Amino acid sequence: MDDTYEAAGERLDRALHRLEASVRSLNGRVRAHARIEADTQKLIAERAKFASELDKASAKAKRLDDTAADVARRLVVAMETVNEVIRDA
Repeated sequence: MDDTYEAAGERLDRALHRLEASVRSLNGRVRAHARIEADTQKLIAERAKFASELDKASAKAKRLDDTAADVARRLVVAMETVNEVIRDA
């Protein structure tokens, strides 16, 4: 009967060791997952920042294009006026 208790105790010890190893492994995976989650959140924040900066740069480029088109139109009008003055002179 002592052998039965001893064998049961040994099985229990082995089971507890396996359980401890599983818990350690699970803790490592949880920590790794938490690091990945934190990195993902940082990347999402950076992406939002870059998207905002891109939107601002795009808006500025549009304003510059509009301004350049307006300047070109005004130059054409000015050149036409100069040509008319020269012809009339």
